[in-house]
Amino acid sequence: MEAERDLGPQPLAEILAKHGLSATDLVRASEDQLTHKMVARAVRGRRLTANTMGKVVRALNRRAESAYGPTDLFTYSPATKFAAGESTSG
Repeated sequence: MEAERDLGPQPLAEILAKHGLSATDLVRASEDQLTHKMVARAVRGRRLTANTMGKVVRALNRRAESAYGPTDLFTYSPATKFAAGESTSG
């Protein structure tokens, strides 16, 4: 069973607008390797990995001087990748 990848607009878009920020602002504020494409995917609701979600959250908090968490910015849990031979069932 494949997880849904397009999850619709995320709360991140509203928060960026509230603070008057753009994707460029997040990319410039990031101390990680955050790209415009990563931010665009986050805003559109494309399922992200936990690593990418963390980069977006840290960049936003740094730029907006706030303390948002992943649950404030996204309506879903991060995508998980399984190693070869690993099962998704317990």
